[in-house]
Amino acid sequence: MVSQTGSIPRSFIENLLARADLVQVINQRVPLKKAGATYKACCPFHDEKTPSFNVNPSKQFYHCFGCGASGDAIKFLMEYDGLSFVEAVEALAAQYGMEVPREKLSAKQQQQQQIKQQRQRDLYDVMHLAAKFYRHQLRDHPAAEEAKQYLKNRGLSPEIAKTYVIGFAPPGWDSLMKGLQADAKLKQQLIEVGMLVEKEGGKLYDRFRHRIMFPIRDGRGRVVAFGGRVLGDDQPKYLNSPETPIFHKSYALYGLYEMRQTREKFDHILVVEGYMDVVALAQFGLRNAVATLGTATTVDHLAMLFRQVNEVVFCFDGDQAGLKAAWKAMELSLPLMENERSVKFLFLPEGEDPDSMVRKEGLQAFQTRIHNALSLSEFLLQGLQSRLNFPVHSIEGRQQLVSLAQPFIQLAKGLYQFLLVEGLAKLVELPTWRLEKQMNVYSGFAGAKRDVKPAKQGVAGVRKIVTLPLKLVRILLKRPVWSEFFPEKFAEDLLKTTQRDYQVLGGAIKSIMEHSFVADSALYWLTQNGFQAELELIQQSELPDDDAFLKAEFDVAIVALAVAIDEDRLGRSGWDLTEMIKLQSLASEK
Repeated sequence: MVSQTGSIPRSFIENLLARADLVQVINQRVPLKKAGATYKACCPFHDEKTPSFNVNPSKQFYHCFGCGASGDAIKFLMEYDGLSFVEAVEALAAQYGMEVPREKLSAKQQQQQQIKQQRQRDLYDVMHLAAKFYRHQLRDHPAAEEAKQYLKNRGLSPEIAKTYVIGFAPPGWDSLMKGLQADAKLKQQLIEVGMLVEKEGGKLYDRFRHRIMFPIRDGRGRVVAFGGRVLGDDQPKYLNSPETPIFHKSYALYGLYEMRQTREKFDHILVVEGYMDVVALAQFGLRNAVATLGTATTVDHLAMLFRQVNEVVFCFDGDQAGLKAAWKAMELSLPLMENERSVKFLFLPEGEDPDSMVRKEGLQAFQTRIHNALSLSEFLLQGLQSRLNFPVHSIEGRQQLVSLAQPFIQLAKGLYQFLLVEGLAKLVELPTWRLEKQMNVYSGFAGAKRDVKPAKQGVAGVRKIVTLPLKLVRILLKRPVWSEFFPEKFAEDLLKTTQRDYQVLGGAIKSIMEHSFVADSALYWLTQNGFQAELELIQQSELPDDDAFLKAEFDVAIVALAVAIDEDRLGRSGWDLTEMIKLQSLASEK
């Protein structure tokens, strides 16, 4: 169920599962019926009329004889609530009043970790207070009538407003400070979570004023940020919380928590551009819509969505900005197209958004639009054809189309890559194997002539040896806390490279640091982002669990990495040999 590596002790996992009552955990979400020594229900993971989902209280294990879903309490929380491994452990531990410990940390590091965790808990409490305050203002503040009328005009019921905890930030520069009777400590915390802004000279004022307030919640339902829609003529029209210690836009989707709480089984998720669209669609009964928060879709967003469903539908305006955003989402989706996954693109008429569209034509017509949305392959091939300077069946048009398609097809993998090549081959009237050779890809599915050697893979290819970056990842999976030696910007720079092994190292460092030095977070990131082949290489052999050996390997690898970065011209952001040697010296002092 879990890897031997990681900073949550396995003994704690075992104690937690021993204490947890699986029947209670599942029954809170799926009603169970006693059936002899076990319990039964219709499986929550696939459609069925006859119960085949069994829960064994003595073994603390569930199994569905219909779809094969099985596991323990942690696995159930991950699959049903859509939580990561760490989130599921923390949620289950909280239910039984247990504190999640961390191992492989020095006394100083343990103290720092405890301080950090307590600080984060305090910030969550502060955001909860802010959400309650805004909710009360919508109900009681003299100026709230305008906000109530706005919500009423948008067709929102009090029940939907309550579900999404919609509130009201009154006019004035210090309403929140006064309303919470903030002392010096609370003011500082409000600055830290982005609710107060500090000007030069130390003067403070509320970030959100005279706005409808939409709390943004994480996977456990904790308020981590806000979005505000202005009621007057102030700018900007929509305002989001800044990045804070508990809020990262790349990992947040508005409406995802509320969607999970419906306990409905959805076959797709609709990604829209604004929180008002999410709420308005929910009012009409469409509860599987989410929104990104003032940022483009990220790989992390896609990973979160594919944890819930196999199909993601992006909904954009049909203008140039909408097409640009859709194209970016398409590029990010290509490497993730595997098994039953699919991505679609829905473009609305100019001047319309999901909110106005569903009110104008009704839910059924809007759902028909979703059903008829363009598939990823259709959007890609049609978009490329629109860029041609010649007819698609002319010699010049065919050559241009192949050239334009090449970098996108190289992003895809396996069978999906082959099927894209096959679709393109029909358009340009060439054999699939010849087109693969021309575009320097080799999916392994195209039938080639005997004298034709498979072309070497380009950027999307995977090397068959354990390279230096992969060796470092192998060490970090043993000692995840050593990720703290790498600055955050270093990991970001590695992720921006076109070399997969460096991307693997960057992603591993970043995910481990963002998830309290839990190695399993890196394993999950690798599998969710299409690096399964690299992960298999990393796991081919096991390193000895010896600090002296691992530290020596780590120190040497850092310097070797600096040399490789210099040679590969990856150090353009300042990560040259000198900087890496400094990093190695820092690591040696720890």
